[in-house]
Amino acid sequence: QVQLVESGGGLVQPGGSLRLSCAASGIIFSRNLMGWYRQAPGKQRELVASITIAGTRTYADSVKGRFTISRDNAKSTVYLQMNSLKPEDTAVYFCNAVRITTYWGQGTQVTVSS
Repeated sequence: QVQLVESGGGLVQPGGSLRLSCAASGIIFSRNLMGWYRQAPGKQRELVASITIAGTRTYADSVKGRFTISRDNAKSTVYLQMNSLKPEDTAVYFCNAVRITTYWGQGTQVTVSS
């Protein structure tokens, strides 16, 4: 059974930082493209960042220079370090794993507010 479990969300003030984690099980983690997406109320889910099996990273323009995606294949975990957070970063953040099939986690809420 495949599971992707996100953690690390919460309430943070503008300018603050959070580190999201996504622990995977039931897949060969090192062979999966891993991604972080987010969905704000009333908006479509959008790609935030992704990292290939070779470690190549891509970012949405809105988070470049502020967010960093990384992966630890030994721990089957992908991370999203989020710095200089803005209110517009408020959303539910989801991780996904893509190889032949795409799997999604249940999401973790990030709220940026003073």
